[in-house]
Amino acid sequence: MSINNADESTGLLGEHVVSSYSDLSPIVREDDEGITIRRPVHYHSDVTTGQQPERHGHIRATINRLNYYSRLDPRRNSTLIMPNHVVPSEYFLVIPFRQDGGKQSSLVTIFSIWNTMVGTSILSMPWALEQAGFACGISLMCLMAAITLYTAYRVMKSPELAGVHCHGDSGVEFSDIAKIYLGKWGEYTSVIFSLITLLGAAIVYWVLMSNFLYHSVTFIYNQVTDGHNASKPHPLSNISHHDVCCPNPRKSSLEYFVDHSNHQDPTLAVIELSLLGNQSASASLFHRIWVQNETVPFFLVLILGPIINLKSPTFFTKFNSLGTISVLYIMVLVAYKASQWRIHINFQNSKSPFYVPEFKWTFPALTGVLSLAMFIHNCVLSIVKNQRYPENNGRDLSIAYLCVSVTYIFVGIVFYISFPLPKSCIEDNLLNNFYNSDILAFTGRLFLFFQMVTVFPLILYICRVQVFSAVFNVIYPGLFWVLLLNTVVISLSIVFAVFLPQIGTIIRYSGALCGFIYIFTLPSLVYLMSLYSNRSVQWPVVLIHVFVMVLGLANFISQFFI
Repeated sequence: MSINNADESTGLLGEHVVSSYSDLSPIVREDDEGITIRRPVHYHSDVTTGQQPERHGHIRATINRLNYYSRLDPRRNSTLIMPNHVVPSEYFLVIPFRQDGGKQSSLVTIFSIWNTMVGTSILSMPWALEQAGFACGISLMCLMAAITLYTAYRVMKSPELAGVHCHGDSGVEFSDIAKIYLGKWGEYTSVIFSLITLLGAAIVYWVLMSNFLYHSVTFIYNQVTDGHNASKPHPLSNISHHDVCCPNPRKSSLEYFVDHSNHQDPTLAVIELSLLGNQSASASLFHRIWVQNETVPFFLVLILGPIINLKSPTFFTKFNSLGTISVLYIMVLVAYKASQWRIHINFQNSKSPFYVPEFKWTFPALTGVLSLAMFIHNCVLSIVKNQRYPENNGRDLSIAYLCVSVTYIFVGIVFYISFPLPKSCIEDNLLNNFYNSDILAFTGRLFLFFQMVTVFPLILYICRVQVFSAVFNVIYPGLFWVLLLNTVVISLSIVFAVFLPQIGTIIRYSGALCGFIYIFTLPSLVYLMSLYSNRSVQWPVVLIHVFVMVLGLANFISQFFI
């Protein structure tokens, strides 16, 4: 802001100004004693016209009143003198701009939801599909996608029903909406089960990181020492050109291995299969120290211990793209292997080693896994709040769920129908069906390991924020409390990695429990309470949502019977 045709100008507010237009002084002058005197009336911003701008009556009256107060007490520090920072409206420059409530496009929203949901559960999809049967599994995948999409939509729309602004910088979460309709218990329940979901994810991550670290280091050790005994294919499973193994054969697949081996004794075949990939364990010091489910989970503490206690691990958010690359790599790996294996599936001959039933009573394992695999409910509001066009949120959420469903179905079906061994051999971590010597599997394990190393501190950080915010009302109460919380989580994770390293079991139990509360129950209750508060409850709507809640309870209870 400047004064036209002025020879020198050092400012407008309280500084000495020299102007060639002394009769049109710019706001201030100094008297003989050097005291700054305001002249708020006899000036204008455009000195080139020589005309006084026309003022509104109330502005003129205000300035005259301030002049009167100034004359009552003309002292330098008088509170009656108009302050120098009061600038007339002529000096205000109105800059037109477009109000933009959000900067996030629909494409970014869809990708963010997909990237958040598709995680480690993708490794368990072929196993979960095998547990349900082919036709039943595909149907349940579509059904669970539809139910979780609907309840996620209800979560997304809940602030609108409550009349709460949820856009831009607002920090509204679903727990806040639950508190409005269900009281304190609704808020606490949503927070607690959100924490349980994060705890389940932390345990699964620790188990998988132990697995990937073990196999990756073993691969490197074998390459360096040229000792391939620990990873070379075993005769029992070295069938044709297939590069897969059956680490934990079941009785249903035992006959297949006996027929394809030189042994006629099923017991001997089971013993050899159990030793698959560990033939030199007793002869090598390395294999006595480096044991997947005994020592590796503790070695992992040395890697993650220093970084999980950082005050703010936001540095690791820079590696979020690794998650997307990891998922794409798994999809490419499955597609490539399937192109080599071809199709091995039989729907008619129940005695065939590749027989695939359409339905199995263990199908709740799939619904439990899907409850966690399609869980986005505790962060969907955070993802969509910066949407440029909020009216498209419903459409974008539906497209994201469609992409997630296609991803899971693709990996599950392609690996399942092409797997060249009995389907009962499929592991809850599909990478366990590949030998240590498989370079593609090694690359996938190593890539996933580094990706999880960058995500795990963020999971613990979110747990820390939620716990300490609820207990201490601060995010970082001190190093002692952070160490205590991290020690509890890590100890629990090590216990599971040592005694229950089956990620399929962990995912289905934690998914079914948290899904019952956060997917099936809370969104339905909040929606029904919003209808009740608006006096628009209809019995068909009530019955549908009660049925959804019953499905969630049945899904959780059924996990104990398979």
